[in-house]
Amino acid sequence: MSVKKDESGRRSVQAEVEVPGTPEEVWQAIATGPGISSWFVPSEVEEHEGGAAISHFGPGSSMDSVAKITVWDPPRRFVAETDELGSGAQPVATEWIVEARSGGVCVVRVVHSWFASSDDWDEQFEGYEQGWANFFRILRLYLTHFRGQSCAPFQMMSVAPEPKSEAWAALMGSLGLAGAAVGQRVKTAAAAPSLAGLVERVGAPEYPEELLLRLDEPAPGLAHLFAMPMSGQIYMPIRIYLYGAQASAAVARDEPLWQSWINERFPAVGDASSVA
Repeated sequence: MSVKKDESGRRSVQAEVEVPGTPEEVWQAIATGPGISSWFVPSEVEEHEGGAAISHFGPGSSMDSVAKITVWDPPRRFVAETDELGSGAQPVATEWIVEARSGGVCVVRVVHSWFASSDDWDEQFEGYEQGWANFFRILRLYLTHFRGQSCAPFQMMSVAPEPKSEAWAALMGSLGLAGAAVGQRVKTAAAAPSLAGLVERVGAPEYPEELLLRLDEPAPGLAHLFAMPMSGQIYMPIRIYLYGAQASAAVARDEPLWQSWINERFPAVGDASSVA
């Protein structure tokens, strides 16, 4: 995802993914609060021009991303603007586009655009490529296997010292998931909270610290685990999305178990809870 620039000073980056579903079904997944919460982060959307779109990346309002919807054209396109570059700067516009294709699929495209006279923000926006690639895999799996189902998501954060490879090995070892391979059915160790299901993805050789599971325990769903360095430590988010009638009960039962397990094995140093 490289930054494109034009003579007016407009800069943009974009990412896209092909997903199953009609434009109306895909729109529900990317442009409504319950839909976005089913594959991204907990979100609320006021579904009209001038409405607010809020994404909760962590506990507390300081971790909220608040945008104003400036274009609303269901089921094809919407645009939301934020002050991501700080006060005094022009807003960053994020445009979502749904394009129907033959064979019952759609292309979802997200375009971030902003005006700037320097390259100061280019690296940050280029870094969105990895993030959207990860979340778009979750979106595709959600629309393939759980389309239209209610979702109960929750997320935790484990923290460990550098290096990243050792921190990831400690997490996978504690969970009993070391050596997981695509297509394999795995189950967490007896001492860990229960997760079981099919391995959909392990990290690429250049970024091996990632695992994506399609779950059948504790309920049908998805789990995404990865590692990232930040401020001299390794943060390892665990995001779990459970679907269907039993999802809320499973979250109410298991989220406290996960928090207790993480606090015991990966005690936070500093304010790790503020990183999503």
